[in-house]
Amino acid sequence: MVRVVFNADDLGLHPRIDEGIFRAREEGVLTSTTVLVTGKTARFAIGRARELGLGIGVHLCLTTHLPPAAEAKAVRWLAPGGRFRRDWAELSVAWLSGLIPREEVELEFEAQLARARSFGAEIDHLDTHQHLHLLPGVAPIVEALAAREKLPMRWPRERPHVRWLAHPTSAMKATLLSGLARTRPQQEARRVNAWGVFESGRLNARRLTRLLERLPDGEHEIVMHPGLAPGVVSEDPSWRYDWEAELEALTSPAVQDVIARRNIEVVSYRQLG
Repeated sequence: MVRVVFNADDLGLHPRIDEGIFRAREEGVLTSTTVLVTGKTARFAIGRARELGLGIGVHLCLTTHLPPAAEAKAVRWLAPGGRFRRDWAELSVAWLSGLIPREEVELEFEAQLARARSFGAEIDHLDTHQHLHLLPGVAPIVEALAAREKLPMRWPRERPHVRWLAHPTSAMKATLLSGLARTRPQQEARRVNAWGVFESGRLNARRLTRLLERLPDGEHEIVMHPGLAPGVVSEDPSWRYDWEAELEALTSPAVQDVIARRNIEVVSYRQLG
């Protein structure tokens, strides 16, 4: 049997991204979302997601120039000037150079869970923005948190493929993440196989149906980024995803046909048990 969680990242970052996520739930197969709890629309977005019956996880974040959930002076190396670093690359350099104390990361992640709950979220899983939980030294922090909270967590399972060569920058990052993801667990956290990391932001209907066709038996998460085109995302003006193509994929009759033909059970993380 194949069981699939369709999860939308980045809830709470921008109202148009939020609106696309809600449409993917109302008109498509989306079952779950993960929230950036310090995003501008996080409080409202969590309330609306609950109304629609979306499962809600926390998209633990240390990048994208978002503000921290912890008190700024307590995470001054993690969030210099009261904002996180720009992206995965900048954060990785600072972390691997020893500039960021482990205690600040632990404090911030705990504060983000507390913020989500204060906004009314019943958290059912964890993942990280830009897959930072795969970084050496960060993975044990997130796994310890997931184990303590008894929450499953996303774990990418894609292996490098020849088609990745068409997108060399994405291929380099995805290959690195694939290697890091093969590390052995340090805690007793439950890892759920995740797919779609390489094609983040361009997982259109054709690619999604191809992915669903080849999923093996078991429990899986499909990582999605639906939305309505937001124009410039002020926190990261260089960010360019095809949010609307992913929204179209989640509402596509072709995708629903594959789900029906393969008898795929579409579930939330909470339904995984």
